[in-house]
Amino acid sequence: MKAFFMRRPGGALFAVLLLVLTLLASAPPARADDHAHTGSTAADQAERQQERPGNNAPVWRAVRSGEAHFTTVRGPETGVLIQAEGNTWRHLRNGPITVYGGALLIVMASAITLFWLVKGTMKLHGARTGRRMKRFSGFERFVHWGTAISFLLLAVTGVAILFGKHVLAPIFGADFLALLLTAGKLIHNYVGPVFGVFLVLMILTFLRDNVWQACDAIWIRRAGGLLGGDHVPSSRFNFGEKTWFWLGVTVLGLAVAISGLVLDFPNYGWTRGEMQIANVVHAVGAIVLLALSFGHIYMGTVGVEGAYESMKTGYVDETWAKEHHEIWYEDVKAGKSGRP
Repeated sequence: MKAFFMRRPGGALFAVLLLVLTLLASAPPARADDHAHTGSTAADQAERQQERPGNNAPVWRAVRSGEAHFTTVRGPETGVLIQAEGNTWRHLRNGPITVYGGALLIVMASAITLFWLVKGTMKLHGARTGRRMKRFSGFERFVHWGTAISFLLLAVTGVAILFGKHVLAPIFGADFLALLLTAGKLIHNYVGPVFGVFLVLMILTFLRDNVWQACDAIWIRRAGGLLGGDHVPSSRFNFGEKTWFWLGVTVLGLAVAISGLVLDFPNYGWTRGEMQIANVVHAVGAIVLLALSFGHIYMGTVGVEGAYESMKTGYVDETWAKEHHEIWYEDVKAGKSGRP
């Protein structure tokens, strides 16, 4: 065959032409809507380059399509240059989550402050006896304060990250905000897993004391005595505290902790879409958890006389125990554990 083409150069040229014609004939015919699909003809693109250099719209439309192409980098979505859905996430985070989340925190804090100004601290009805009862063990207080301190660090840094550019930047300037958020981001990322560990310990430690009991129905009917001022018999924890445990600590706490771990460790096979979902869950869950924590912090500090003392020292006065947790008080006095 080689000798044939060497003796007949025209034959080689004929073979090449035949191959080209065959390829052209097998190519799909151009459709009239192809240019409409790309939004540009070659002439239009050339004109656009003259008017607006660097504006290559069809190329960028293809880049934003989400179609995966070849790359030497290996990993989830490495072949996708731009994920268009990320812009939807950005608008959601900077829009409804920030606006409505900020409004929820302001309304909750304002309502609790107003309630305290009107009602004041809930005082004991009877005089203190001076006889103390052990309410929390050393380990229980360690778990509680470990969870509380890590949560407060995450709350402060998280609020700064989400709302800083709207609140702090106009007051202190962008440079101060950048310095603050650099430190805040490090604190948030490293304290997050610590909070997760304490959260699991908290759930396991107090799970038994937060099961439903018949006395909880009485507490609900009488709104915990919060409005009337009378005390309602309850076990070691009343229904309000149990609600905080299940809804706040367990459901929202775990949602925030798990989604935070996804964001903390992005190189474990997560796609951009999965991390955006985790970010939304993390932000919404954290805002609601923080709003509910305002009520828990209020009741545990200035809201109820003697409540902070119980978690600080582990002991309460007998009068406090009888007025706030009468069933638990009677069980302990009878020599029982005081636990469900």
